[in-house]
Amino acid sequence: MSLMDHQAFISPEFIIRAATEAWEVAGARRLRHQVFVEEQKIFAEHDRDAIDEIALPLVAIATVAAEPADVVGTVRIHQSSSGVWWGSRLAVAPDYRRVGRLGAELIRLAVSTANGVGCHVFNAHVQLKNVPLFRRLHWEAVKEVDLHGVPHMHMQASLPYYPAIGNPAAGWSARARRG
Repeated sequence: MSLMDHQAFISPEFIIRAATEAWEVAGARRLRHQVFVEEQKIFAEHDRDAIDEIALPLVAIATVAAEPADVVGTVRIHQSSSGVWWGSRLAVAPDYRRVGRLGAELIRLAVSTANGVGCHVFNAHVQLKNVPLFRRLHWEAVKEVDLHGVPHMHMQASLPYYPAIGNPAAGWSARARRG
């Protein structure tokens, strides 16, 4: 049984890193299915595509007693051409959206990881409801596009705000924002 099955406990501490363990990758897939298939109904059966074969999955992991316990956030990144990177499928578990910061921490890891390997442009197609978050994180709107029947904004990160990370698997710890 995962932490997400227990409504009462919301971990206050998280590990933000590249998914390296099989359970982390499986947790990212499960969370994406929960958000994009079950909750938002953007996809009928699954949200997997060819990008999954080349993408690096990044995760936010809730901890219990300082030990990794459950994937509660994810995003994937991939290089589409030399120096051009994309982030996609950003998802945070419903019970963890109210703690704040997890989406922002995953975005920071995504862009900083790409910056660490020579990124010149970092793009994302962002659902319109999430555009304000990305703007606060130093992203610029390029143009509105329709993906899978849902309006999105093509956005680009301002790379100077994202220092390069050489080892995304090492990641970092983050605490929930209380308020």
